Amino acid sequence: MNKSIQIYKRDIKNIVINGSSAIIILGLIILPSLYAWLNIAASWNPYGKTNQIPVAIVNEDQGATAGNRSFNAGKELVEQLKDNHDMDWKFTTRAKALDRLNNGDYFSVIIIPKGFSKELATVTSGQPQRAKMDYFVNEKINSIAPKITSKGASVLVESMSSKFIGTVNGIIFDIMNRLGVTMQEELPDIENFKNLVFTLERDLPSIFNKLQRAQKDLNSAGQILQKAKKDLPEAKALTQDGLSTINQTLTFINNAETKINSLKPQVRNDVEKIQHIATSAQDLITALNNDNFTPATLTDMHNKLNQQASTAIEKLTAIHTALITLQQNSNDQQTTEDRQALDKALQQTANAQQAMETLKQNIQSNTDQVQGLSERVGKLREFSDTALTGLTNFTNEFDNVIQPTIDSHINHIKEMLTGTKGILTDIQSTFPEITRLLNVSDNALASANQGLQKAIADYPLIHSRVQKLANQIRSFEKETNLNSVIQLLINNPTAEKTFFEEPIKMKEHRVFPIPNYGTGMAPFYSVLAIWVGGLLLVSLLATDVEDKQYTVREVYFGKLLTFWTIGLLQALIIVLGDLFLLKVSVQAPLPFLLFSLFISIVFMTIVYTLVSVFGNIGKALSIVLLVLQLAGSGGTYPVVLLPKFFQIINPYLPFTYAISLARESIGGIIWQKVILDLTFLGGVLLFILLFGSIFKKQMQTMTLKMTEKSRKSGLFH
Repeated sequence: MNKSIQIYKRDIKNIVINGSSAIIILGLIILPSLYAWLNIAASWNPYGKTNQIPVAIVNEDQGATAGNRSFNAGKELVEQLKDNHDMDWKFTTRAKALDRLNNGDYFSVIIIPKGFSKELATVTSGQPQRAKMDYFVNEKINSIAPKITSKGASVLVESMSSKFIGTVNGIIFDIMNRLGVTMQEELPDIENFKNLVFTLERDLPSIFNKLQRAQKDLNSAGQILQKAKKDLPEAKALTQDGLSTINQTLTFINNAETKINSLKPQVRNDVEKIQHIATSAQDLITALNNDNFTPATLTDMHNKLNQQASTAIEKLTAIHTALITLQQNSNDQQTTEDRQALDKALQQTANAQQAMETLKQNIQSNTDQVQGLSERVGKLREFSDTALTGLTNFTNEFDNVIQPTIDSHINHIKEMLTGTKGILTDIQSTFPEITRLLNVSDNALASANQGLQKAIADYPLIHSRVQKLANQIRSFEKETNLNSVIQLLINNPTAEKTFFEEPIKMKEHRVFPIPNYGTGMAPFYSVLAIWVGGLLLVSLLATDVEDKQYTVREVYFGKLLTFWTIGLLQALIIVLGDLFLLKVSVQAPLPFLLFSLFISIVFMTIVYTLVSVFGNIGKALSIVLLVLQLAGSGGTYPVVLLPKFFQIINPYLPFTYAISLARESIGGIIWQKVILDLTFLGGVLLFILLFGSIFKKQMQTMTLKMTEKSRKSGLFH
């Protein structure tokens, strides 16, 4: 190692005393840091300047109506974007926008078509359609800008969708609010409806039975109605016959009344004559009793009494016949009192007739008997008294009962017949209406019968539906309280609208926060600059010495110390520039510096060893290894997004662990990861040192021959 240190001291001395060498070495020390700083500064905050990306907005929306409310979503979006500075929005026409897009003046164009609002409004219809926007992007301009503008367009669509969803839900919740208030007001009616459903479920079977009975009754009523329609002509005829009969009866009564009125004087005269006859006979008998009489006189008196009795009997017979005729003609219209009075009059007349017949028979019998005159006169007187009593009673009955009864009865019969005639006339006038009503009733019965038949036929379906509804109500009551549903419906539509515009608000918790994109890329570009610094050194500095007094191993380690020294200075400049020039936010500055110095030792050892062992081939290998590590280390894109090949080699690349160390110190240290990264890089360092110390001597002869041949070609130095 002493000779290796001697080589190292000589190299440092030559750098210090040789101004040209010092300038070159100083440039080699600073150049890698410039590579890191410029890349970090360039990517410091690219997404913070998206407001400078020109994106055209073309609004062709013609508006629409939804829920009796007119709106123009395109116009609202334009107004919203005028206050939005995420991108450089350009509001123009379709033709101008597409022309400037093709020329590269605009990165992308968003066109809101004519039917944009109309398609959004279909949300209230049975077949909603998704509204569409046209997005045009010029991907030739830049590979990153289209991704940025595409993300902006997606955010724009999401924002518009969120706003529209919030508006629609605001309308819906406003309706639900009114529905909830109405349900709360109508809760008693809802409860009544529920009870009605349960009652209907319970009573439907009995209703069905009643419907069946009603159908039977309707059939019977139909039969009765048909019979009534059939009998109506006969009823008309009977009514007409009844009117005719009543007219005839009235005529007869009027005639009878005329006759009776004409008979009244005659009957009265007959009654008076009968009474006169009775009085005369009484007087005659009294005279016989008081005066002296002879058998001849008595015989003559018998003849006179007999003649008077015959005349009285004849008159009484005529009166009796007239009373019988009156009784026969008015028997149906008599009242109980009239009938009793007429019967009594007939009885009195019959009694008077019987008394006169008995008197006549006694007169004849006494005429034939041979008795004493005094006895015969006494018998006559007895018979005469009896007859006179009967006639007197009859006369009183005729004056007080018979004649008033006849007059009253005839008047009553006439009133009854006249009233009956009026009733029959009214009945006859109603026959057309009755006919019409029967026809209407027949049609109504037919319709009712059809309705009943349909109701009976639909009963199984109705019963199942009602039973299903009742079961659903019971199930609903078991699972949910109606009051809870009403309280859920009664909400604040404005608050609900705001909620659905942004139903989920992400609360970001930044673990190991990185303030900007440049800080996030600092680990990658810093580590890359350290490797590039090593490449620059092996490209310009010699890895061997011409002095033959040193062994191969002494030269390897002696030159390695020189490369390490310059590499450490490169890493120091890079780290200090990151911290103080670019103001990269580093959570652990000292570990960042120490880790970077260690990474420089590892990378410089790898690059130096490859060139020292393999010569120009080693330079090529260093570049190949750089390319593989750029793609496979996960410095720019997450490893999971890389192709499968790079995912496989990622765990074996030094860049992977070097970038991880830098990230830990910049973002926040997890010491388990730091130990893992240091262990891997330490293992690589030991492996490369062993490889170089062993294989440099073995490969030297072949390497020198290849170098001499390449120089002879004039293409390599």
